[in-house]
Amino acid sequence: MKIAKILNNNVVVVVSEQQREQVVMGRGLAFMKKTGDDLDESKIEKIFALQSDELVAHLTELLSHIPMEVMTTCDQIITLARGRLGKLQENLYIALTDHCNFAIERQKKGVPISNALLWETRRLYPKEYALGLEALEIIHSRLGVQLPVDEAGFIALHLVNAQLNGQMPEVAQITRVMQEILNLVKYQLRIEYDEESLSYQRFVTHLKFFAQRMLSRTVVADDDMTLHVAVKENYPQAWQCSEKIGDYLAAQYQRELTTEEIMYLSINIERVRKECLPKESS
Repeated sequence: MKIAKILNNNVVVVVSEQQREQVVMGRGLAFMKKTGDDLDESKIEKIFALQSDELVAHLTELLSHIPMEVMTTCDQIITLARGRLGKLQENLYIALTDHCNFAIERQKKGVPISNALLWETRRLYPKEYALGLEALEIIHSRLGVQLPVDEAGFIALHLVNAQLNGQMPEVAQITRVMQEILNLVKYQLRIEYDEESLSYQRFVTHLKFFAQRMLSRTVVADDDMTLHVAVKENYPQAWQCSEKIGDYLAAQYQRELTTEEIMYLSINIERVRKECLPKESS
């Protein structure tokens, strides 16, 4: 494995047998080395064999000025997240490392940033938020910097983003749409959510991908009209609630729901309606 480019003492770029650039990291990996030299493979700690040349270029630029300790810490966080959440998009290495490095620098300067979506993130993405909290502990343990809990929310959204393969502004908008629909259902049906129930968790998962499709203008075409009629007749409250949601989304986001989308929404709303407690009158 020969060095194609040296970024700093700890990070180099090599070219694989498939003629693709790979980023290789290890303490002192490039010390007293020059382009064309063989790598001491015993010092290799991490090889980033990303599929996109553009991602490799971005990672190369990022690692040229970010401390190795921050990168290895973020790599540990991502490894932990992959074990819990499954496949995550490769751009998470860049997005999360860049964010955490900036957050650490801000914290050292006493300039933390408030997270306006913290409450919603904690409720809508509990697994990702729990990982965000663990990430703060890992950062504190490895780097000696205690980030505020707001950063657990930001990290959670990066993890959500890596599962959806979207951009952070889109994920923030998805979260807002989900919260708006949850509120509409709650007040339309006068219920209190049981956030530990399986039906609620299913509903949140449905809304996550529903909101992504809606914002990306991906339309689910109408299919079995017989089934539409059956759902409407059997779940009249849920169907009426879904139509109200459709009116709201049309007004706020200029997105008309198909009957198929209203049907799936109604089925999920009905599950939640049956398992949730009626809201007490004030």
